[in-house]
Amino acid sequence: MAVTAGDIACDPDDPAFNAAEGSGKQCRMASTADLIGRIAPNAVLALGDNQYTDGAAWKFDQSYARTWGRFRSITRPVPGNHEYLTRRASGHFAYFGARAGSPARGYYSFELGAWHVVALNSNCGVTGGCRTDSVQLRWLRADLAGNRNRCVLAFWHAPLFSSGAAGGDVRTRIFWETLYAAGADVVLNGHEHDYERLAPQAPDGRLDGRRGIREFVVGTGGRSLLALRDPLLSTEARDNNTFGVLKLTLSPTGYDWQFLPTAGSFTDAGSGTCH
Repeated sequence: MAVTAGDIACDPDDPAFNAAEGSGKQCRMASTADLIGRIAPNAVLALGDNQYTDGAAWKFDQSYARTWGRFRSITRPVPGNHEYLTRRASGHFAYFGARAGSPARGYYSFELGAWHVVALNSNCGVTGGCRTDSVQLRWLRADLAGNRNRCVLAFWHAPLFSSGAAGGDVRTRIFWETLYAAGADVVLNGHEHDYERLAPQAPDGRLDGRRGIREFVVGTGGRSLLALRDPLLSTEARDNNTFGVLKLTLSPTGYDWQFLPTAGSFTDAGSGTCH
C-alpha cells in the first residue's frame, strides 16, 4: 500500500506556520502526516514542492522533518520547482539522500510489490531538457524496455493535464508519450494545490479506455489550496477545499484508490485494472 501527496510543508517563516501545526487553511502538513500515520502504508510517494518556499536544508529540518519526516525511511520523493530555488535542490537531496536518486538527475525507478514505479524530474531546465533525445528520456525508454512487470506507475511534480490554477505543463507530454507507448497505467502529480482524478487518456488528451493512463493530481499535502479552472473533458472528480492524501492499494493486476481527507466530507474512491 502506498500513500501520496505533494505541496506539503510550509516555510517556517510563514505567518501560518504555528510551530508546524498550521493555522486556518494554511500549513496543515501535521494533519496530513497524522493521517498517514493512521493508514500505516508501505511507501510514501512525495510529489514535489515538499518543502516551501525554497527547499533549504534548515527548512526541511524545521518543517518537513517534524511532520512527514516521520516516514522518511519509506518515502520516495521527486523534486518540485520550489526545491530548485535552492541551488541544485541541494536541501532536497541532502535530506532524502539516496532515496531521492542522484542529485545530478532526480529521476530513478524501483519496484513496489508487483509494480514497477518510475520517478521523473519535471524541472526540465536542470536535467538537460525534456526532449526525445535528452538524457532523462533516453534513460526512461531504457528503463521501461527492461521492465517485466505488468503494472507501471510514474510520478513527477508538474502535471500535463490539470484544471487547476496553473494549468498543465506541456513540457511533460514527452513523458506521457513514452509511458503510453510502454503501456503504463497510472501517473501521479502535484504542483496544483487541489485534488483531481482524470479518466484514462492518451498523450494528446483523447479519452482512451483501452490503453490510456489514469492521472491523479494530489497537491493537497498541507501547504495551501488554490482555485480551480473549468474542468477538462477527462476530469472525473476534483476538490480544492480539502487537505488529504491518496491511498493506493496495488495488486499484481490492478489498483484501488481512495482519497482520504484530514477533515470534511470530500472523498473519492474506485479501482482500475492494469493493461
